[in-house]
Amino acid sequence: MNQYKKLVETNLQDLREKILKAAQRAGRKEEEISIMAITKTHPWEAVEAAYSLGLRLFGENKVKEAKEKYTNKPEDLSLHLVGHLQRNKAKTAAEVFSAVQSIDKAETAFALEKFLLPKKDSIDILIEVNTSGEETKAGCRTKEELFSLIEEISNCRSLIIKGLMTLGPVTDEEALTRKSFRTLYKLFEETKRRYPELTLEILSMGMTSDYTLAIEEGSNLIRIGTALFGPRHKV
Repeated sequence: MNQYKKLVETNLQDLREKILKAAQRAGRKEEEISIMAITKTHPWEAVEAAYSLGLRLFGENKVKEAKEKYTNKPEDLSLHLVGHLQRNKAKTAAEVFSAVQSIDKAETAFALEKFLLPKKDSIDILIEVNTSGEETKAGCRTKEELFSLIEEISNCRSLIIKGLMTLGPVTDEEALTRKSFRTLYKLFEETKRRYPELTLEILSMGMTSDYTLAIEEGSNLIRIGTALFGPRHKV
């Protein structure tokens, strides 16, 4: 018996109730928000449990762990890289993931393109934006940096820019978290206006600690690990 099934079932029900309430507070529809199950350090049984309950969107932080864990994933399971991508892992990432949410440098994008183009494959990407100003976080730090990156990589035939992603600040101050998410929402809207030729659909922000605030500030994809699977396993 899958030990995760009951846990994930209970947690998913609770999560959906909170998503509904957050969406209602913001005058939005629950269906607008997608749940990405973050399985970092959790075993394949956790993936199977979430998949059996209808989740199809999954995320991993590390290329190596994802490759080992998702060897036999179902065809309709979409796997995103949400952690930092090192250029020397680009080849494996191109093989394992259907999307990379953490592009913040042209060199990384070009490394992905290098391995996809000969096979005429494509991959969805999100551009990571540092909206908190925290030095430990990756991401474009200014609007100008974001637009410059988009223009540098928009001609990459194998890379489909689908949206923006950010990590909320490490803080208990709700106002700071909201400011971070609001900044990305405004950038998202401005980017859509500036680059109408791009298919910008995804605004990825919000994790277990702050997803309700992210939903209230416009997120349409939340990345949930602990609230679904419990505490991370030590590795």
